[in-house]
Amino acid sequence: MDTTLQDPLVGHVLDGRYRVDARIAVGGMATVYRALDTRLDRELALKVMHPALAVDASFVERFIREAKSVARLAHPNVVAVFDQGAEGAYVYLAMEYVAGCTLRDVLRERGALRPRAALDILEPVLAALGAAHRAGFVHRDVKPENVLIGDDGRVKVADFGLVRTVGSVTQTTGAVLGTVSYLAPEQIEDGASGTRTDVYACGVVLYEMLTGSKPHTGETPAQVLFQHLNEDVPAPSRAVPGLAPELDSLVATATARDPGARPHDAVALLSLTREAREALSDEQLDLLPPRAHDQARREAATGSEERTDVVPRALPLEGSGAGHTARLVMPPAPPERSARRGQRLTLPRRGVLALAAAVLAALGLGVGVWYINSGQFTRVPAVIGQTESDARQRLERAGLDVREVRERFSDTVERGAVIGTAPATLERIRGNGSVTLIVSRGPEIVRVPSVGGDPLATAERRLKDAGLTPGTVSRAFSETVPQGSVIRTDPQAGAGRSPDSPVALTVSRGAPVKVPDVTGDPVAEATAALEGAGFTVEIASGRVNSVQKAGSVARQSATGGAKLASGDTVTLTVSKGPRQVSVPDVTGRSADDARSELESAGFEVEVEKSFPYLGDTVERQSPEAGGRAPEGSTVTITLKGL
Repeated sequence: MDTTLQDPLVGHVLDGRYRVDARIAVGGMATVYRALDTRLDRELALKVMHPALAVDASFVERFIREAKSVARLAHPNVVAVFDQGAEGAYVYLAMEYVAGCTLRDVLRERGALRPRAALDILEPVLAALGAAHRAGFVHRDVKPENVLIGDDGRVKVADFGLVRTVGSVTQTTGAVLGTVSYLAPEQIEDGASGTRTDVYACGVVLYEMLTGSKPHTGETPAQVLFQHLNEDVPAPSRAVPGLAPELDSLVATATARDPGARPHDAVALLSLTREAREALSDEQLDLLPPRAHDQARREAATGSEERTDVVPRALPLEGSGAGHTARLVMPPAPPERSARRGQRLTLPRRGVLALAAAVLAALGLGVGVWYINSGQFTRVPAVIGQTESDARQRLERAGLDVREVRERFSDTVERGAVIGTAPATLERIRGNGSVTLIVSRGPEIVRVPSVGGDPLATAERRLKDAGLTPGTVSRAFSETVPQGSVIRTDPQAGAGRSPDSPVALTVSRGAPVKVPDVTGDPVAEATAALEGAGFTVEIASGRVNSVQKAGSVARQSATGGAKLASGDTVTLTVSKGPRQVSVPDVTGRSADDARSELESAGFEVEVEKSFPYLGDTVERQSPEAGGRAPEGSTVTITLKGL
């Protein structure tokens, strides 16, 4: 019976922000809901600690530790944590919502996987755990329930609720947190947790993917724990003949009972996994597991989801190295019948009829209640990854119809394979209901539109409408494209790119215009000449001394002959006239010495010679020495004659 409608959080807006829409799963420590962040308008998963545990400071601390540790990882194969908070008795984490199913769902539906599929799932799991290990964290609860497979094929590791810092204390005295089927021997014996305990759990998960069953099973948790301590994980090829020896070796290495014999962390195991894959042929990777007895194996081994529990750690008995399994106590034998053999117990006829009517009424009521709550519903089977025809057959066998088929681009799922359903996998639907299949169209390629000649704003809008991102904008002169319009794009029009790829734009500055030289012109005339050429004129705030007369242009920001775009700005600096400089006395000096001194003082020099010219000495100068003359003006020197 689906109790979602009875859940008090469904329909509630938690912490004034997160609207709880539906319950997804229930674990040993928390319940996970699908919710909407009303502030950012995005769908997410809300993990809410069971209120009974919220009073325990250690559990709340673990919850907060999960938020902080996962936030530090920021790995594409780790379910992201966005926020953490509390409202009353509800302590929650706001996490990334992964639409899809868990690895447990896949194993329950398909049983053993092909080696290629198993390795395709294991490698991103190890990549995520490797990032955690290198960041100093241990997951401590690796199992198929915590491996999410999105509708788009992405694999993500979830539930870092038991994460612990590698360097922190990892010993416990009476109990160990985890799931019994995936606990390493050292966790059971002394509660020790480290990167190698995650490696052991990954080895068990790999065995389960390759065979469809867990390596150690039993009627009680104690029996499973005993096998972890005393029996090696068997070779997967014993359950699935034909599996490559490299896979047996990989499982044996990861699940060695001696922690020192295992890879030291998930990064090392990932390296071994890739080496094993490289050694396998396509035939070995695509080995189809035998389907005989597959259903029974799934029911016995993958069964229902295992919750994370606080597992009591049995202390060793004196004189015995192994714990004892539980003893099955049989119920007491029924009391001997008091009636003599052959003697029948009789009831009045009316009593028999009344009893029969009551039984039938109870049965009818029970069947009615069952039908109303569960009997008229079924769950959407997992068809993700199957071809459209196989998915149709699977749905028809479940009594469901295909309402319509929609296509969607996918970079990870091959063309023609199912990437999702509506309703989603395992959601309840009436037994004769209809399902929409979402089928992959393969990778999406966006063609760059032709925006040459469009104004910049129009071109950017067209790129966004096509699913691309306007990139950097550069400008260049063009004799043919109007100013402000696009000359070209990079990549060019018609090229194929992934959605949201950036496209660079080159925008026209128009035809180049030559700047006239207005230095020395009166400001009014210079302004008119520049504006007539199509430029904007600005006058600098301060005036400067220059050789140009006062009120004329001392200098311009773009020199005469330079090429600018029409409308560009040219700044003019106005002269306040030349400085007045003292004229040095150079009479009696040689012509060369006199020229050098006068030029150093800022004057131009003109030389005159007396006739007949007989010497090289300055006889007189004009202006005379000691006076002041404008900087840049000319001083005439006359050389001595006869």
